[in-house]
Formats: sequence, C-alpha cells, structure tokens
Amino acid sequence: MKRIILLAIFVIPMCAFAQKFGHINPIPIMQAMPEYTKAQSELQELQKQYEGEMKIMQDELTRKGEEYDKQKDSLPQNIRQRRETELQDLYTRLQQYAQESTQNMQKASQEKMAEISKKIEAAIQEVGKAGGFIYIFDQTAGIPFINETLSTDVSAQVKAKLGLK
Repeated sequence: MKRIILLAIFVIPMCAFAQKFGHINPIPIMQAMPEYTKAQSELQELQKQYEGEMKIMQDELTRKGEEYDKQKDSLPQNIRQRRETELQDLYTRLQQYAQESTQNMQKASQEKMAEISKKIEAAIQEVGKAGGFIYIFDQTAGIPFINETLSTDVSAQVKAKLGLK
C-alpha cells in the first residue's frame, strides 16, 4: 500500500506537467497576408521590367544580325570581322543580363519573403509562449510524422495574432 501511495505521489505531479506540442502549415498563412500579395505584385512588376529590357536587347541583336546577313558578302574582311565581334559582344551581354536579372529576381524574392517569414515566426513564438507549447512543428519542414491528434494545430491562433481572417 505504501508503494502505491509513493508511486501516486511521484506520478501525479508528472502528469500535471504534460508537454504541449503544436503544429502549423505556414504557407496558407503567408498567402493570406496582404504583405505577400503586395510582394508578389512587386516581383511581377520587376519581372516585367527585366523581360522588357531583355526584349529590347534581343530585338537589337536580331536586327543587327539580319543586317549583317544581308551585307556580309559585300563587306570588306575587316568590317565583317568587326561586325561579327559586335554581334558576339551583344549576344554575350544578353546572356549576362539574363543571368543577372535571374539572380536579382531571386534576391528580391528572398528579401521580401524573409520579411514575411519573420512576422510569421514572431507570431508563432507569441502563440507558443501564450499557449505554453514546448515545440511548434512546421509541417512543411519535412518532418516524417506529426500525430495531429496529440498535437494542436495553431494555425488559427497565428492568423489571429497576425490580424488575418
């Protein structure tokens, strides 16, 4: 009998300190944020600007290439070589611009998404502290298994913290 009482004395307090775990899928939350919509439209506008500049460069290369093809048989050797070099330089600049614009788009996207992610992370931390959660798992992080019956979905709480519907 003493053993049962002693066991109860030690086990009951442990049950009082049950660990709380939460889980969240931040992607729908991010997509619901006005900052995300604004960032996407800004990125699309930037993409259009890069594409417009690229089109101008491609048109110039095409025009000069066609001119060269029409005249190459009648041009002296030194002028032909100069124009070929000029065409090659234009092509190289076009490739460099395409690469730079891709890198700039990726950088701009990362910067804009980082700001949004920070807001979501801050809201998750606030919800975690307020709710007494030990850990809140990100379902998109490739965790092999989350038992959703033993874990609380905190998505609605995070949305509320961010002022989203």
